[in-house]
Amino acid sequence: MRSFGQYRVLGLLGRGGMASVYRVQRAGQPVRALKLLRPRPELAALLGAEELRRRFLAEAQALAGLRHPHLVRVREVQQDPPVFYVMDYFCQSLDGLIGPCLRPEEPTRPLSLDLALDYAAQTLSGLMALHQAGIVHRDLKPANLLLGDDGRVQIGDLGLSRLRGEARPAPPNLLVGSPDYAAPEQVADAEAADGRADLYSLGVSLHRMLCGRLPQPGIPASQLNPDLGPAWDEFFARALAQRPAGRFAEAGEMAAALQGLAADWHERRQRVCDQAPVPPAGPLAAPLPRSQPRRLPLAQAQEALGLDGLWRPRAYWPRQFQALGAGTVRDPDAGLLWQQGGSPQPLTWDQAPAYVRALNLRGLAGRRDWRLPTAEELLTLLGPPGAHDFCGHQAFDPLPDRLWSADRATFRAAWYLSLTVGFVGRMDFSCHNSVRAVCRA
Repeated sequence: MRSFGQYRVLGLLGRGGMASVYRVQRAGQPVRALKLLRPRPELAALLGAEELRRRFLAEAQALAGLRHPHLVRVREVQQDPPVFYVMDYFCQSLDGLIGPCLRPEEPTRPLSLDLALDYAAQTLSGLMALHQAGIVHRDLKPANLLLGDDGRVQIGDLGLSRLRGEARPAPPNLLVGSPDYAAPEQVADAEAADGRADLYSLGVSLHRMLCGRLPQPGIPASQLNPDLGPAWDEFFARALAQRPAGRFAEAGEMAAALQGLAADWHERRQRVCDQAPVPPAGPLAAPLPRSQPRRLPLAQAQEALGLDGLWRPRAYWPRQFQALGAGTVRDPDAGLLWQQGGSPQPLTWDQAPAYVRALNLRGLAGRRDWRLPTAEELLTLLGPPGAHDFCGHQAFDPLPDRLWSADRATFRAAWYLSLTVGFVGRMDFSCHNSVRAVCRA
């Protein structure tokens, strides 16, 4: 298998204009991400190999010189060929959570208002640190907001960033940033853009988080998400102002505006619960969910699991959960008995069976037939979009967002369930997700 120095390559994560990113591991160390300088020929012809090397190393050194909980940490930089740097590896980005937007008009998975506010606040904290260090990111978007196992957001990919006072004119016709997220002034003159361009990009990202769509002229956010009101329309009008002078002046000011909106939301939540009926579950997809694990290739999974284009259920179970005590919850409709809690910390897929065996050894609730649930069984935990899970009593103990299933996707990846966003995805076995065991009731 290929390696770079002492790092063994486990797989390719992505490839951009300047570099390729690999999942790697050094003996006795955690899995990391390695970013290798490997520019596309057209970019090398525009900027030259030496200029690309300088920019790449400047990105690595800028990240390595910062210590902040919401900025990706660089562990090692190699300046001699092959030129690369090594950073912490994340199994999921915000883009993976809401779903990639291949065309501007395509919908994505919206997040709850609480979760979107939390992610935006964390991102603004990281942007504040970047801007105070004199760095403008210039390519802020969901794919560059990485999500840790603990829900922490970390800003990554500073390949297009610019240091304060740095002069590096770009060739004509070279677009800096992603078109759907770049501020108008950044498209016109990338070198003149300041921190307010990053705030514009965050405004676009937050709109997608809350509304499931990119901003569209003439369609207010409150029309797309009933939990939003006129104050949110005013916020987005300022965050997405065409001219920088009309936007928030800096990250702290934008964070303060969001804190005010969060306080208003916390006051309104109970009224939302009182006024908004829970959407009906709809017809059941099957008499009982499948209990035997199986391999579900990507091409077959949506149809086999009854999922829509955003990998959410086309039909939902009633979720008439009954907390029985002794750490268990019964679902009479699906014929399942669930562990009320789950693993005390996230586990890799290979570690999950050992956790379930420990439950059987101690005989949780007098049962010794606990197992890892299939993806079909996990889907019975979800309610339809718009069913506010913060309303009323919850039968289950809270867990981190992702739950492993027993179903494989490939020889090195398995299917998992996102509890908070309500979809099925796949992840490498080395990623860390929670485990909630199940057995037949």
